[in-house]
Amino acid sequence: MSVLKANCPSCAAPIEFQKGSTIVIICPFCRSAVSRTDRGLEDLGKVAEIVDSQSPLRIGLKGEFRGHRFELTGRAQNRHEMGGTWDEWYATFGNGWVGWLAEAQGKFYLTFYQPLPPDSSLPPFDSLEVGQPVPQIPNKTPLIVTEKGTATSVAAEGEIPYRLEPNERSSYADLSGKDNAFGTIDYSMNPPWAFVGQQVSLEDIGLASARPVTREAASVSTQGMGCPKCGGPLSLNAPDKAERVTCPYCNSLLDVNQGKLSWLKALNPPPAQPDFSLKVGMEGTFSDHVFKVIGAVVRSVTVEGIKYFWHEYLLYNPMVGFRWLVHSDNHWNFVEPINPAEVEINQPYGFGATVMYNGTTFKIFQDAQAVVEFVQGEFYWRVEQGEAVRAVDYVAAPLMLSMERAANEVNWSAGVYLTNAEVEKAFNISDLPKPWSVAPNQPFTGGFYIKWGLAFVGGLFLVGIFMMAIGGFGSTPLNQTVTLEPTATATTPQTVFSQQFDLKANRNVRISARAPVSNSWAELDVDLINEQNNEVESVNIPIEYYSGTDSDGSWTEGSQSQDATLSSLPAGKYSLRVEGTWQNNTQPLEVSLKVEQNVSRGFNFCCALIILAIMPLLGIIRKFSFESRRWSESMFGSTGTDDDDD
Repeated sequence: MSVLKANCPSCAAPIEFQKGSTIVIICPFCRSAVSRTDRGLEDLGKVAEIVDSQSPLRIGLKGEFRGHRFELTGRAQNRHEMGGTWDEWYATFGNGWVGWLAEAQGKFYLTFYQPLPPDSSLPPFDSLEVGQPVPQIPNKTPLIVTEKGTATSVAAEGEIPYRLEPNERSSYADLSGKDNAFGTIDYSMNPPWAFVGQQVSLEDIGLASARPVTREAASVSTQGMGCPKCGGPLSLNAPDKAERVTCPYCNSLLDVNQGKLSWLKALNPPPAQPDFSLKVGMEGTFSDHVFKVIGAVVRSVTVEGIKYFWHEYLLYNPMVGFRWLVHSDNHWNFVEPINPAEVEINQPYGFGATVMYNGTTFKIFQDAQAVVEFVQGEFYWRVEQGEAVRAVDYVAAPLMLSMERAANEVNWSAGVYLTNAEVEKAFNISDLPKPWSVAPNQPFTGGFYIKWGLAFVGGLFLVGIFMMAIGGFGSTPLNQTVTLEPTATATTPQTVFSQQFDLKANRNVRISARAPVSNSWAELDVDLINEQNNEVESVNIPIEYYSGTDSDGSWTEGSQSQDATLSSLPAGKYSLRVEGTWQNNTQPLEVSLKVEQNVSRGFNFCCALIILAIMPLLGIIRKFSFESRRWSESMFGSTGTDDDDD
């Protein structure tokens, strides 16, 4: 490996171009950006000191990607036009690859230069739109534009593989695709260059053991920091990332520029002072990570002339990045950013619109302009009172997907519903105000009763089928017609006996009687006699049947047949003794008798079914009411029947 040794044209200190791809080196003595050209060295100007971002990366760190070793040999720091900085690390591979490892808000993106196919060109920067696909860039995963903007080169160190001009402004577009695909179009060149790669973890690139260096410089730079308006002492939680901070003493909004504060304006106080449930500086634990509340925002939407407010808390962990805790109607959601390309958009807006993420379909709930009403604490972007974005929420309880769309940027985030108990446990607090109404993604907790109730009903049917299987089919031991002879009066009983028949044990018995009565009655007292021990089981079978016509037409009442059922009896020989009286006693009465065993009766089954169905039926009614209340709060209100996690 050849090393070019020279002297800095600004301070004459010795410098070395160790990599063949290096175009610019930052003089470690005077911070000059020194470019090597075919005519010698050129001083491009001085760059600022790198703002310490508590990054786990550093120049000289060695890693591995897809079996190829690399070394971090340079670092450039860029400022976003809306505030905030991000780092780009120059990775030199042993096989000749040159890669860029971008680091922003706790995430890492490794990209490489991607040549375009012949006769293909990238769209002009001004014609790009957020959400637009860029098929000109060859990649196994289609890429879409998620952000376009202008970056300013503010600081650098080490060796840089391009001509870095201090404070140079350049346009760019960030792209994303499924499976963590990531890309950038650099419009500082003509024609623009495309860089394609993916989001990676430190484990993916062999740097799992990397840890942040100490932040002594950043900590010192914020000690004794005072508000430029009132002089009140301030201390920043993330001085390397903060772009806006509010003064708690004079309610001023301050701009943060590399640890230096400047007054922007006094915040307009809201009609009622916000009662934040969480205070800036509190710490809470989520997913085994400790986050600090560094900012709080009051936001609002206006629907049909009514303004609705909610609170959002900005959480920060140096190793994880930023997260949000959203508090609305005393309901809570833990929110983290997601890759926009992972969201499958079927119909993004309007009634019935749905999107899909991680195999789950989300239904649109709200679509409105979200406005910043009040801010407190510090923020990683240049937040402004009155700042507005289009906010669209989609729900699939207990999850919520949210899209926030500005002119040059679209962000998607995923929120999960938290109970008061979970938030209280995370922050070790108590007595949070109780929620009211139903939250957009609040899960229905009564599903337990529906599921278990339906399980019991299903068990009842299984028991019924089982009992039918072990009991066998029904049988008819007796089917005989007997005649009751005429009597002197209608109240004088006549008695007859049936022939003998056999009954089996452990099976119910149904005795049926049929008599050809017409506009009259017959009263039958039937005794079932066990011929072995003369034990008797008695039942009464009344029969009456009437018919006729009136102004409404023909009518009937009663029936010419009736029955009675007995529980199971011991096996043996039995006979029937029938003692009857009937209205037309001067005429003989023929009575058809039938004895059946193992008769399926629906009465007991229906009673059990009704009792067991009460629990799931009430649960279903509760769920319907719950979903009705949920969707009554939506701009696209309709009763939902989504399956909720219980």
